[in-house]
Amino acid sequence: MALSDFIAQLDVLEAEATRAFGAVADAAALEAARVEYVGAKAGKLKEAQQGLGKVDKADKPAAGKKFNEAKTAIEAALAAAQERLAVGAETSAQAAFDITRPGRPLRLGKLHPITQTIERMKEIMGRLGFTAVEGPEIEDNWHNFEALNIPLSHPARDPLDNFYLATAAASGELNEATGPDGKPLLLRSQTSTVQIRVMEKTPPPVRIVSLGRVYRPDTADATHYPMFHQIEGLLVDRGVTMAELKSTLRMFCQAYFGGDDDVHIRFRTSFFPFTEPSVEVDMNWPKKAGGTGGWMEMGGAGMVDPNVLRAVGYDPEQVTGFAFGLGVERICMRQHKVRDIRDLYTNDVRFLAQF
Repeated sequence: MALSDFIAQLDVLEAEATRAFGAVADAAALEAARVEYVGAKAGKLKEAQQGLGKVDKADKPAAGKKFNEAKTAIEAALAAAQERLAVGAETSAQAAFDITRPGRPLRLGKLHPITQTIERMKEIMGRLGFTAVEGPEIEDNWHNFEALNIPLSHPARDPLDNFYLATAAASGELNEATGPDGKPLLLRSQTSTVQIRVMEKTPPPVRIVSLGRVYRPDTADATHYPMFHQIEGLLVDRGVTMAELKSTLRMFCQAYFGGDDDVHIRFRTSFFPFTEPSVEVDMNWPKKAGGTGGWMEMGGAGMVDPNVLRAVGYDPEQVTGFAFGLGVERICMRQHKVRDIRDLYTNDVRFLAQF
């Protein structure tokens, strides 16, 4: 084939393909034109490339250069057509969108009511000078019982009243999980364990509040759950008295539930191994503050037992302290008039969306 004939053939193909790509009006027509002209198997450009073999050997460099120029021009026309159709589709979509219509509201999440209660408690106790601290949920006997002056014979140590842990051997046999001291490990049954850990490392004065999950094998019903939350406060310093304990609890409850005279605190004599004297704490706040006007038991409190102070290296002749523990769920339920504690853990979005 003469070089002039090959060049003329390429000029015709380039002009024809450029017109075809420039005339396409939609994606289907563009795809048909692409297959016809630049298709990998039977496209016209592929056929023209095969004509290179028929050109005289001396003319092959010039023929190859012309072929590459034609190929570049045809591919550019294809790219221009693709861009034109893409812009047209975007413009059509924008024209179809009514900017005056209201947008779809975003569905925002909320903090769980228990988390809301905990954060509110931390904020109030922080203003009263207490530092929030945390501790492990897996505890040893020393921190969960012994350092808290709970004797071996005390029913609180009963395996039926605690979640003691076990490890599985390769054979599938369960073995008792033990700590470095060789004694059993368990899920903590109270956040008082955090107080022991802090006092072991911190010389007095100590002014802390700990909030977290605790575990007891209670049967789940309207007022009990095997996992729940506690807030525990501890103040150890020189000359701490029961009067300061009552004042602290009263200020906390007034800040959480109502005004200056809306909330009342009363103590009833009780017994806890880690406090002496020990009291049950009742609270009363009126309906306008979210209550019902009656007394409700909220937790326990008392002066830190001297044996507990000695266990952490404090001198009970030099310092005294008070401690209190309140149920977070109980306060949350009373505030929001929730009657069944299980509602807080079923993760029903319809229920949780109310808070």
